[in-house]
Amino acid sequence: MSRIWVVDDDRSVRFVLAAALRQAGHDTTEFGSAALALAALEGASPPDLLFTDVRMPGDDGLVLLDKLKQAHPALPVVVMSAYTDVASTAGAFRGGAHEFLSKPFDLDEAVGLVAQALGPVEDDAPTVPVDDPAGPPGAAEADALVGDTPAMRTLFRAIGRLAQAPLSVLVTGETGTGKELVARALHRESPRAGRPFVALNTAAIPAELLESELFGHEAGAFTGASKRHVGRFEQADGGTLFLDEIGDMPLPLQTRLLRVLAEGEFFRVGGRELIRVDVRVVAATHQALDRLVEQGRFRADLLHRLDVVRLQLPPLRDRRDDIPRLAERFLAAAARRFKALAKRLSKPALQRLLAHDWPGNVRELENLCWRVAALAPADTIQVADVEAALGRGAADAPPPPAARWEGALAEWAREALAAGEGRIHARAVDRLEHCLFEVALAHTGGRRAEAAQRLGLGRNTLARKLRPGKPRA
Repeated sequence: MSRIWVVDDDRSVRFVLAAALRQAGHDTTEFGSAALALAALEGASPPDLLFTDVRMPGDDGLVLLDKLKQAHPALPVVVMSAYTDVASTAGAFRGGAHEFLSKPFDLDEAVGLVAQALGPVEDDAPTVPVDDPAGPPGAAEADALVGDTPAMRTLFRAIGRLAQAPLSVLVTGETGTGKELVARALHRESPRAGRPFVALNTAAIPAELLESELFGHEAGAFTGASKRHVGRFEQADGGTLFLDEIGDMPLPLQTRLLRVLAEGEFFRVGGRELIRVDVRVVAATHQALDRLVEQGRFRADLLHRLDVVRLQLPPLRDRRDDIPRLAERFLAAAARRFKALAKRLSKPALQRLLAHDWPGNVRELENLCWRVAALAPADTIQVADVEAALGRGAADAPPPPAARWEGALAEWAREALAAGEGRIHARAVDRLEHCLFEVALAHTGGRRAEAAQRLGLGRNTLARKLRPGKPRA
């Protein structure tokens, strides 16, 4: 039987978590503050595992974590918080936390963490992501990642872990999703935070100048090179170099970049002095690099160097619940710039934002908020103001494919409910699967293994669902 302590000033959280742990067969003790837990440790053996909240009166959970690790370095600690921002997750993992649990959490997940932490195999791999409404402490607002959806919580936990690891990171996602913000967060929460963060958009520099921008050049190296130029790698020495749109880098430069990543050294253009640097590279792209490798436009060995850990940013349309908070933040930023009171969105205006598909993602939302903050005549932004900011014809634009089938599904559900029909969920799931399987098999020429892979299913799962005589809803 494992001894587990739960430290949280919220009595209801302590009760529910402790009850679940006891039901799973663990000896559980509850504490309402860090001071009480530390007092219980004096003259006693530590527990096998400890859960602690972050925000508590007196010493917070991160202070408790630090004191516990000083006295008992091997004690696994799970940090819990409803404010799962990058700073909190990074602080927890930097302090030695075994895991970060976002509130509200699933009790099965919490119980599962016990087996993970106390099992024979430890998993400290950088895999796993949120932001305080006020933004991470000490972070500039422009650099603050905002989100409270599951996808963003997963992303933020990953940043918290990876910030401490000297690994190359590849950030992928559509244009406007905030890839540079992720790179800045990785740098800000890392041991390199006191050194430079240097960003370069490789697609924005002409190919003939990109080599000089990256590696520098000596005076006289080419026409117009009147003096020595220090490149971005040297500028970022000891810190982080963010290479945006890495998929657009010319092949010859990819070869030079590979050498720097492998050896940490290079020559300036036209130079003979070997330059050595210590730089963490974070690369980003909106392109499918694996496809570029197949087309011979990107080196496979460079992809392997860059893609040690991959972080995928979700598009804004896949995290619509974050739109109200993002819009509020952008409108507040605009108000400070304009030295005026922050404007607020009416409910219809907010609903219009939620209905938009956001092809430009968070950047498009930010630009729209600045436009309506400047142009809306009243303190409350109306739906007409949003329509005007979206552009003429935006309201009449055809909805994207996902919105079309979701709309049709919603209409079918409304009619079925109004007619008093039963088993609506089972019937909808059955028809959805039937349609997906037919389309996927047609696309792959009947190859079930490939169809299952394209759908994100196991081959056995697809075979079972297609089995003749399978009960249908």
